[in-house]
Amino acid sequence: MGRIPTIDITPLRDKGHPGYDLTVRQVMDACADIGFLSISGTEISPDTVQRMRTCVQAIFDIDEDAKWEQAITRENYRGFIPLGFFTPNDGSGTADKYEGYKLHYEVANDAPIRSECALYGPNVWPPQVPEAQSVILGYWSQLDLVADTLLGALETGLGLPARQLRDAFRDPMTNMTLLHYPPQAPHEDGYGIHPHKDTDALTIIAPDPVGGLEVQTRDGDWITPDCPPGGFVVNIGDMLELWSGGRLKSTPHRVVNRSGRERYSFPYFAVPRHDVIVAPLLTPLPWFDRPPVHCGHWSAETWRTNWPDETAKDTTPELGTLRD
Repeated sequence: MGRIPTIDITPLRDKGHPGYDLTVRQVMDACADIGFLSISGTEISPDTVQRMRTCVQAIFDIDEDAKWEQAITRENYRGFIPLGFFTPNDGSGTADKYEGYKLHYEVANDAPIRSECALYGPNVWPPQVPEAQSVILGYWSQLDLVADTLLGALETGLGLPARQLRDAFRDPMTNMTLLHYPPQAPHEDGYGIHPHKDTDALTIIAPDPVGGLEVQTRDGDWITPDCPPGGFVVNIGDMLELWSGGRLKSTPHRVVNRSGRERYSFPYFAVPRHDVIVAPLLTPLPWFDRPPVHCGHWSAETWRTNWPDETAKDTTPELGTLRD
């Protein structure tokens, strides 16, 4: 394909829609070829996205000392990620040029699932931005619906039983990273985020008008998604590639911000429940050979190996990092 198609997903909300089958084929073609697509017809208003963007900017405008007080810890991977704190998971290369704020599926302190998996819990909400929780969780809930719609289409396209994918996202480990990329100098080495593949199932992001997201084509070129106003960029992650036996592609991408402006983004990462074992649901393609992964373990290892002094172990799954 060599390009990222734009698809109106309106027909996917109704299996009786006359355009349903065609739209499923379009989604499958994009996911099987380049692993990325731009979508319209989500029913998420531009005002909702703008409120989210304004909220994200306000969070990163917080005083630096207050940010450190709300920073992530090894025990609770929620809150601020300082600028330049993380290197690629395999320990190679220079630190990425972003600051972040990590959020996870919101779970109350007394939720029963916390006794099953220590990775669940309440988020750290910045008191300096009192509207943050309602704005972010409201936006998040709308993306949950979009993800459910897309997963339903992939069930159809892959010939899977209804809800076989979607049921794995009950009490999920879905998470979101708020990101601020200061501008890089024109000839500055390094990346906003290094080339990598997402380790989740499905990623959804409202493109920042500044640009900077680049996707690798099959022939090694880097291209920029052409997303319509009000649209979203979606990409397949390693978990869906594994579920599909290699039919859907988890594709390398990166961020480089040489626009001279501040860049903000807030990707949503759909991840199944902690105890789900992701393994091929169809006979793997002949060249595809990946072991099953445990979602809770994979998530814990991804976050653990982000710390500069941690390294991968023999039991660490492939974590998506790619070398230049």
